[in-house]
Amino acid sequence: MTRLILASQSPARTKLLSHAGIRHEVLVSDVDEDAVQARYGVTDPHDTALLLARAKAEAVASLPEADGAIVIGCDSVFEFDGEAHGKPYTAEVARERMLRMSGSMGVLHTGHWLVDCRDTDGGTDDGGTADDGDDVTARGSGATLGSVSSAEVHFMEMSTEEIDTYIATGEPLQCAGSFTIDGYGGAFIRKVDGDPHTVVGLSISTLRALLSQANVGITELWTGGAVDPADVRAE
Repeated sequence: MTRLILASQSPARTKLLSHAGIRHEVLVSDVDEDAVQARYGVTDPHDTALLLARAKAEAVASLPEADGAIVIGCDSVFEFDGEAHGKPYTAEVARERMLRMSGSMGVLHTGHWLVDCRDTDGGTDDGGTADDGDDVTARGSGATLGSVSSAEVHFMEMSTEEIDTYIATGEPLQCAGSFTIDGYGGAFIRKVDGDPHTVVGLSISTLRALLSQANVGITELWTGGAVDPADVRAE
């Protein structure tokens, strides 16, 4: 059975995978994002998202708990007016950003990095061989590769009262760009040009493509536990 580890503490990402019926574990990295960016001097939002996703994936892949698994790391960076915006952390920063974003458009870049930690020689669960009837484990590809998925986010006009009330919920403080699409912030998004999962923080179609390059079909990870369509069907 192929193991997928999500190298992220984001509740939105693990919820997205769970709703898509994708079996996974969560193992959080201790990457210092500021230190990584300072070390490499990357300022382009697209490249920053990929760099941080790689740093998280490789940090988790180095842990003994990741042995025999496939690790996927993700990071999102919002590009607005040519600037890279991560998490605002404070109400003051979030308010300043959202006042500028009102009625405008930005691009959300989500970097994905996959590391295949499975044994490239294959093997068996108990040390046997493929010829003696033992359960043979999948052979690893040795893959370490990444991709960035980007989507344009168009915002509606927001009043200062709406912005202040939204910030008071605490939701935007820990989100790249100071907004979410799958929470209160969805009320202020007019449309998304691109994969909407990118805006949540993990593109399922990008994950599928990366897994394919590691010789894993995404259906191998399906649990049969995806959200029942009847639970989300419009009335």
